[in-house]
Amino acid sequence: MKKSLIAIIAAPIFALFATAAMASGPELHLDHAPNKRTDNAALQNGARLFVNYCLNCHSASYMRYNRLQDIGLSEAQIRDNLMFTEDKVGEPMRIAMQRADAKVWFGAAPPDLTIIARSRASEFGSGPDWLYTYLRSFYRDESRPTGWNNTVFENVGMPHALWELQGIQEKGEHGKLSLAVPGKMTPEQYDEAVADLVAFLQYMGEPVSEFRKSLGLMVIVFLGILLVFAYALKREYWKDIH
Repeated sequence: MKKSLIAIIAAPIFALFATAAMASGPELHLDHAPNKRTDNAALQNGARLFVNYCLNCHSASYMRYNRLQDIGLSEAQIRDNLMFTEDKVGEPMRIAMQRADAKVWFGAAPPDLTIIARSRASEFGSGPDWLYTYLRSFYRDESRPTGWNNTVFENVGMPHALWELQGIQEKGEHGKLSLAVPGKMTPEQYDEAVADLVAFLQYMGEPVSEFRKSLGLMVIVFLGILLVFAYALKREYWKDIH
């Protein structure tokens, strides 16, 4: 009985030390992603990049095309420029590739990206920062099946879909990346494009985020005004008693 009691008491302590040991491991350095969450021009460019470079393999099945009207695009612009596989703007952003085929080609089926920013936030503290760093950290690695690797996600199965824009990076001493072959964009232009794409991925995870924040602010102001009237009513009601 005494041994069992000691084991019950000691278990949380050992778990605490184990957690601390894991936390003391090598820390992943993430670059800060520019905040373009309210920049419609950036979100529109991010949507264009997503449809042209990501939607071939990754779906966003919880996001409908018509939600792009919230970032300033008309229904005609969406249909003419961003829809290649669906007929109606109310359709979800799906892909034609089957998961079974994707698993054979890439080793694992590419994940749905609708809430990728939110899922990475729960894992690494900041989803946008993780995505921003990840999309700029691919390098050429001939030992990998796709010919690509990533310093943020080691041995990743995904090829570098944006390599034509960024160019080809190589990994040198101490893990430092250098641009060996320039792409269509300068490094500064590529960073801006990635920031736009990350902003759109963040937007997809919660399209009503900005409305929720503004509504919350209005509610707080309303409650503040209501408090003044409630306090005045309270004083008037109890004045003869006090």
